[in-house]
Amino acid sequence: MVTAEITTLRTALMNTDWPAVARQLHEKGYASLPHLLSDALCESLKQGYAAPHGYRKTVVMERHRFGLGEYKYFHYPLPAALQTVREEVYPHLVPVANAWMEVLHLPDRFPASLDALLEQCRAHDQHKATPLILKYGAGGFNTLHQDLYGEVYFPLQLVFFLSAAGSDYTGGEFVLTQQTPRAQSKAIVLTPDKGDMLIFTTNFRPVKGSKGYYRASMRHGVSEVHRGERYTLGVIFHDAVS
Repeated sequence: MVTAEITTLRTALMNTDWPAVARQLHEKGYASLPHLLSDALCESLKQGYAAPHGYRKTVVMERHRFGLGEYKYFHYPLPAALQTVREEVYPHLVPVANAWMEVLHLPDRFPASLDALLEQCRAHDQHKATPLILKYGAGGFNTLHQDLYGEVYFPLQLVFFLSAAGSDYTGGEFVLTQQTPRAQSKAIVLTPDKGDMLIFTTNFRPVKGSKGYYRASMRHGVSEVHRGERYTLGVIFHDAVS
């Protein structure tokens, strides 16, 4: 992957208004950051999908009733773009994650560095890389789910959109659902553009009610793709058992 593209990505992440991102996460449980990846980097990642090496596992969604499509988990060492994102973004999300644990009166606190989080994963037999690239064709979709992978999990993750909505594909909206206790679920439907990064909750978020904060469970998925091909890059910070 071109070094200049990685340098540009690192600079864009360093120049991001992270306090504004934190405010969005606290208010909504997700935050959208436009144009983080260049077209060249998006195309390079998409072209790499067909490479015979670089991946530890391929999952055909239909076989597991996860939806219709395919995804591949990268193996370590990760591609430079993925490693850069993991290292640069994680420290900015830790204060949000720990604030959530505090207001919900949960005991978990997350370490300042990604390496320390991964050490916790290894102590719980979570050794496998979780970043993945997903591919959907016409008719493809992804059922609502959560990316936990083991006992240790970081409460925020992100996804990069590698294809252009409307031209590369139609349909295929990114869907979040939020479950309010003793009430109906809320659906959030998003259509980010090519190169955009979306940060969202892995499992739950705190929501302020009349008696303080309560835990609202959230899941994510992808609606049916009507035409074309849709690629995304998922970045989860914790490792997996398998």
